Amino acid sequence: MVAGDGIVARVSPRDSARDWVARIFTRVEDLVYIGLGVLLAGTAIVFLAVGAYDFVSQLVAGGPPGHVVELLDRILLILMIVEILYTVQVSFREHALVPEPFLIVGLIAAVRRILVTTAEFARTIEQGGELFRNAMIELAVLTVMVVALVASLLMLRRRGSSVTAERG
Repeated sequence: MVAGDGIVARVSPRDSARDWVARIFTRVEDLVYIGLGVLLAGTAIVFLAVGAYDFVSQLVAGGPPGHVVELLDRILLILMIVEILYTVQVSFREHALVPEPFLIVGLIAAVRRILVTTAEFARTIEQGGELFRNAMIELAVLTVMVVALVASLLMLRRRGSSVTAERG
């Protein structure tokens, strides 16, 4: 085989076998990503449709404000699924792991949990000391996690969008 400047490079059968196996694994990886993408997209669409239906039916019925927390929880879950779908899309297209979508999913998950925990705060106070203390510890840990995730996102954006972990 002739390389770029007329240099002859020999390809051993061992190298061609490795390339063949790597191509097979890449195809399998692509099939798995396609399957994951279809499942995630379907899940997000179903959650969105069910959420829209519930929202409209609660509006028509003059729904209580308590259902707003459930709707917000569902919306944030859909956002997480869409961000995971974006991560799958980037991994499929680039064959590289990009850290930013993972950090965003973690941030949405932490904010989602903070909102649900604070929305249930009245019930937590009624149930007493141990449960209240655990909720406060959880909120503190989640707050530290949000600050760390935001700091990580800011550092990544300052370094540029080319921060990826190549997989092959």
